[in-house]
Amino acid sequence: MTAPHRHQSPEQADELGRVLTQVGQVVVGKPRPIQLALTCLLARGHLLIEDLPGVGKTTLAHALAKSLGLQFQRIQFTSDLLPSDIVGVSIYDREAGRFSFHPGPVFSQLVVADEINRATPKTQSALLEAMEEHQVTVEGETRSLPSPFFVIATQNPTEQVGTFPLPESQLDRFMMRISIGYPDAQAERALLAGEDRRLMIERMPTALGEDTLTQLQMAAAGIHVSAKLLDYVQRLLQWSRLNPGVAMGLSPRAGLSLVACARAWALIEGRDYALPEDVQTVLGPVAAHRLQSNALSTSPTNGDLIEAMLEQTPVD
Repeated sequence: MTAPHRHQSPEQADELGRVLTQVGQVVVGKPRPIQLALTCLLARGHLLIEDLPGVGKTTLAHALAKSLGLQFQRIQFTSDLLPSDIVGVSIYDREAGRFSFHPGPVFSQLVVADEINRATPKTQSALLEAMEEHQVTVEGETRSLPSPFFVIATQNPTEQVGTFPLPESQLDRFMMRISIGYPDAQAERALLAGEDRRLMIERMPTALGEDTLTQLQMAAAGIHVSAKLLDYVQRLLQWSRLNPGVAMGLSPRAGLSLVACARAWALIEGRDYALPEDVQTVLGPVAAHRLQSNALSTSPTNGDLIEAMLEQTPVD
């Protein structure tokens, strides 16, 4: 499965490199999660970061928002948060004699939904239409959201106290789910000896503008994907649907996300064509949260299923 040896423009490489470098100075020792997060945004998806409290989930989201130079809002999800706190509300204006709509924080280019699973399912669902349709409907009137529009949500492990697991329909709206994990000893020492990460983010210059980001998204969508590579993607999808250890296989939407993220990863890697290695790299973040293990299966974790899928699905 070979392709011509072609490269992206030097300007694109420099622009993407600046983002990765800047965010890496704040979220130290985690180049892979940073690149996966940027991949998701280039593929026009929404990102879910799941991990323990205090490992840098929100820091990564804020650093990306600042480096991309987009208008952003942070919503702290709590058990008493209401849908109107997210999408906005109409308030009666006595002077004008009519209701006036006051937009909520979702009307931003990049929305950081912090600890999304601490809110009730009703409030979580307020993001569904926004994430899928890039619009919200309030009191019968539909309003478009800004472009570009990204949601970066963080959540704590569902076994922790005070969490409400995201339903499958909500999970499927996230193109990728990643985790950060504990830093290694060297990275943790740099964190302990360094300055406050919030101050570093405040001083962070914009590495990309809105127009440049849009151009890079278009470049990612134009990355060449061969027919043989699409065959490989379809074999992966079929494996998930036919394997007895999987209760619910991957949908066509998951397949589209897999191809889009493989394209974006290839762009960051400096190519204008995607390889099987790109698909394999993004498969876990794209597919693991969409799989449902069979309760009777001897492979209870989604990570096990991803490993088996890669091992048992031939590339050619």
